[in-house]
Amino acid sequence: MTGIKITKNTKQDHFSKNLTLNVSIIVLVFINIYLGYSITRSITNFYNDDKYDLLNDTTLNRIQIEVLNGCGSTGIAENVTDYLREKGFDVVKLGNYRTFEIESCIIISRNEKVINAEKVAIAVGLTKNSIISQINPEYFLDVTFILGKDYKNLVPLQKRYN
Repeated sequence: MTGIKITKNTKQDHFSKNLTLNVSIIVLVFINIYLGYSITRSITNFYNDDKYDLLNDTTLNRIQIEVLNGCGSTGIAENVTDYLREKGFDVVKLGNYRTFEIESCIIISRNEKVINAEKVAIAVGLTKNSIISQINPEYFLDVTFILGKDYKNLVPLQKRYN
């Protein structure tokens, strides 16, 4: 008989190759499980929008606000700016509105994330009725806050004027 004789070294070579392949398969299975977990977690975090916890900003980006004085009283916009910064908002612009005849405070949402305007409204003590939406991609901020003549009712100014 001229058959192939299997030696101990050949058996060890096959066992070694099988072991390497099996370990590689197990490692790849764990990598796939981890990737699946990561993708699932990022998708659920993206769509998990808790509107009831409005003051806890879970995003990595801070809400950028411009505060404009529409009432004509000096120092009011600065006081509100200081308050908003203490609350963790990023006030990027402070100035006067084009007129000083604004009767009620207005919060303008500048992008599709109206929830940012709602957070500002809650922080200063205004209702959702004070929010209007004017989406403008040319603005690089989230919210414009125009102070009106009713500024004495705002949370940051109540202690000062009451």
